[in-house]
Amino acid sequence: MTKTSSLKLLFASTLLAASCHSMAAESALADMKPLAKPIKIKFCIFDIMGTKGDAFSYAKDLALEAKKWNIEAELKAYTDERIASEDFKAGQCDGVAISTMRAKQFNPFIGSIDSPGALPTFDDVRELIRTIANPKMSPLLITGPYQVAAVIPLGAAYVMVNDRKIDSIEKVAGKKIAVLDFDKAQAKMVEKIGAQAVASDITNFGGKFNNGQVDIIAAPAIAFKPLELYRGLGTKGAIFNFPLVQITATILIRRDKFIKEIPDFDERVVKMREFAYSKIDVIAKMIKKSEADIDPKYWMTLTKADQEKYTQLMRDARIAMTKEGFYDPKMMAVLKKVRCKSNPTNVECSLHDE
Repeated sequence: MTKTSSLKLLFASTLLAASCHSMAAESALADMKPLAKPIKIKFCIFDIMGTKGDAFSYAKDLALEAKKWNIEAELKAYTDERIASEDFKAGQCDGVAISTMRAKQFNPFIGSIDSPGALPTFDDVRELIRTIANPKMSPLLITGPYQVAAVIPLGAAYVMVNDRKIDSIEKVAGKKIAVLDFDKAQAKMVEKIGAQAVASDITNFGGKFNNGQVDIIAAPAIAFKPLELYRGLGTKGAIFNFPLVQITATILIRRDKFIKEIPDFDERVVKMREFAYSKIDVIAKMIKKSEADIDPKYWMTLTKADQEKYTQLMRDARIAMTKEGFYDPKMMAVLKKVRCKSNPTNVECSLHDE
């Protein structure tokens, strides 16, 4: 298996475990009863190894368990997240687990979570997921035929540079930065700081960093070893110990199918989100271990002045891109409430521009 394949499989396994646990959440919740009659669903499974992969094998085991609850799950393996997303859009799948950034096309509200600097800490992520588990949030999690079943954290993305001398916003100008080709907001932010955006995707951004095609990337700790990002860091590079964005995954389902067949469907979806929230400590341990496993020599702490500059830059970018329609203003308001709950003395909490 290639290193890129390893990252994809890890990503797939995390999403799959969450999605299939949600699908079989009745077995973990005493007040949830089996469906009155059998229901058939098709679920998109992202596994780089296809039907021979570990994630798909795990899905098959959980599908057998789901039969006890009158859920007949037909699983389809995908080796490309983009294709899984397109098939879900075309109605070939009833559910899918994809990155929240890609989920933006199905639900702009939830797709705005991964905006720069929106959730500085994992505790903020925890609070957000607790918030969206509230039944009162349900209307915002429905867009046409699509509905958000759960959000799963995957860890903070940290800026990695091939030269630790690139330690300020001013020094980033003119440098090449890898951005996801389907997320226009990333390219927009890179342009604002005078850097050059290089369109990439999950299969090649690490390689571009390692071979010097780009000077800077942002990646979560879970990507470090599988993609051998220490090669891109070399002897001069560094990782800023300053979260740029909290990466999450979103589990989506086709509401138009299930609402007709399951009378208490809305209640069950709320239970799915509550179940996902109940498992957040397990994910937190996985993320912390991934970060702790990175050699301390790579981590670099920015000065307080630079941290303040980056925080202001990200805030300005969020406000500007919300006005331009990149981000949902309602989610921006929710994210601000989360930040101000954990840090009420922050100057932004007395302002009304976000």
